[in-house]
Amino acid sequence: MIDRRKFLTTVALGTASAAFLSACGQSSSSGQTGSAENPVTITYTWWGNDDRAERTRKAIALFESKNPDIKVNGNFSDFPGYWQKRATEAAGGGLPDVMQWDLSYLRDYGQRNQLLDLGTVKINTDAFDKSLLPSGQIRGKTYGIPTSTNAFAVYYDPAKLASLGIAEPDGTWNYKEFNAFLAEVGAKGNGTLFGGTDYTGIWWNFNIWLRQNNIQAFTEDGKLGFSKDDLKKWWNLTADLRGTGAIVGEDKATQLLPKSPFGSNVTATEVTWDNFMAGYLADSGAKELKLVPVPSDDPDNLGLFLKPSMLMVASAKTKYKDAAARFIDFMVNDPEVGQIFKTSRGVPASKTQRDGTTFEGTDKLVVDYEKSIEKYLKDAPEPPIVGFGTLESTFKRVTQDLNYGKLTVDGAVDAWFKEAEDLIKQNA
Repeated sequence: MIDRRKFLTTVALGTASAAFLSACGQSSSSGQTGSAENPVTITYTWWGNDDRAERTRKAIALFESKNPDIKVNGNFSDFPGYWQKRATEAAGGGLPDVMQWDLSYLRDYGQRNQLLDLGTVKINTDAFDKSLLPSGQIRGKTYGIPTSTNAFAVYYDPAKLASLGIAEPDGTWNYKEFNAFLAEVGAKGNGTLFGGTDYTGIWWNFNIWLRQNNIQAFTEDGKLGFSKDDLKKWWNLTADLRGTGAIVGEDKATQLLPKSPFGSNVTATEVTWDNFMAGYLADSGAKELKLVPVPSDDPDNLGLFLKPSMLMVASAKTKYKDAAARFIDFMVNDPEVGQIFKTSRGVPASKTQRDGTTFEGTDKLVVDYEKSIEKYLKDAPEPPIVGFGTLESTFKRVTQDLNYGKLTVDGAVDAWFKEAEDLIKQNA
């Protein structure tokens, strides 16, 4: 087991590519950069909202001011559209030089040799906790480097609980107690405030429950590490809550989109990643939100881990490796970049960047939460199996069908396992 008490995160490495060659006539395969008079241009893409776009453009401008021999062309899209674009580009052999990446898709592209082995470029990794390297590694090669970390938590709105006369939780609860808490909120909320959403519909929460029960999600050879009975137990955890005021119905949740029920002030809690704090505060207008650990039936094993909230990767076909490596190194290590992003990407993974960043208010809440769970943190998971992004989406959809009453728990388990087994067979 890995010691997380240092509260650090992982390693960064990089790559590059060019939109055009330097006028100095440098070889396109050398990985060399240009000059201030003739800079090389690399492309960088990310997903996010307008706030992340503004922060990213500030970071790019800062990088260019300190590296006049390199220009960075940046663009972004929303999360679903982002992966559609990458799939189209990969099919045509034209991935951007440097990309923001999600752990769910790392194996898909890495195993197909579409991402650069970041071990072939020079990046300063001294400020990173080497224990998180496996999260970006596939078969001994590093394809992704976390920019930041996040952890799972239960958000709650203290003002809403106070209005109902319900005591604030301290996070030392098992699933029975957590369900009772949700039910109490729903009962006292009387149809205007629900306890939360169906937490069994979130893949990563299921992953945590598996870890709490010492079950691995995936095997080393890319197969499922859990059984139908395991998934059945999981989806049955909230069986008695569905259709009650304890958890908000799917029809109402759909009407609230693009906001979440929690951000829309329809629920008193939400189980998700800790770096959503700023978004929830902005959406809800709440004066204060708090974070506590997820429930567990084993108080000594909460199943928690620091997950790379996002990674930096590069195209295997990039031409300017040195330029891209410098850009990635800058984005994950530079303290001024940390000041630009704060915790909007998660808690900075590099100690250098983290120590050079001032965390106040909302950002401090997230940092303090991750410090508070240090003793419970275990190894970060390795990249999921090929096609996991699809399975994660199906996991959510099947749970929605459970809540609509379209499927029984047994039917939901059979439906998800069939899709998972078919996908694994296709990629074997």
